[in-house]
Amino acid sequence: MKILFVCLGNVCRSPLAEAIFKHRIEEKNLAERFLVDSCGTSTYEVGNPPDARTIKNAKKGGIAIQHIARQLSQRDVEKFDLILAMDQHNLDAIMQLPNMTLHKGKIKLMREFDPMGLGDVPDPYYGSEKDFQLVFDILDRSIHSLIATIISDFQPPKSKIQNLKY
Repeated sequence: MKILFVCLGNVCRSPLAEAIFKHRIEEKNLAERFLVDSCGTSTYEVGNPPDARTIKNAKKGGIAIQHIARQLSQRDVEKFDLILAMDQHNLDAIMQLPNMTLHKGKIKLMREFDPMGLGDVPDPYYGSEKDFQLVFDILDRSIHSLIATIISDFQPPKSKIQNLKY
C-alpha cells in the first residue's frame, strides 16, 4: 500500500507523519507492505530538511526523521493509494490538481482517523514547543488508528478463516 502525507511546506506536519507511520509499521513488522512518503502543496521549502523543532520533537518521541521537502505532483496523485492532507486548506489545494474526480476517493483528512475527533492538524510553524508536541500527539494517535484500520483490512473475515480446509 502506498501512503502519502501532505501539508503546506513539507517541513513540519507531513514529514513527522511519515516518520511516525514508518516507525509504527516497523514496530509491527509491516514495513515491507508499505511505501510511505510526504510532500507539500507549496514550493516554500522545497529542498529543505524538516524544521529543527520537528526533528527535536520527533526525537523526543523516539522517532527518527529524515526527509527533504518536495512539492506534490500530479504523478503523486496517480501513484499513491491513500493521500492524507493535514488540513482542509491542503485538501482543497490537492483537489485543484487536474483530473481529481478520478482520485477523490483516496484523498482524506488525516484527522478522519483521529479517535478524539475530526478537524485539522494545526500548523505549528509559527507556534511554540507546545504546538509541536500537540501535533505529535494528534499524529501519533491518528496513525495508530490508521494502521489498525489498514491491518483489519488485511485480515480475511473470520468466517472464511473457519472454512479453510487443510
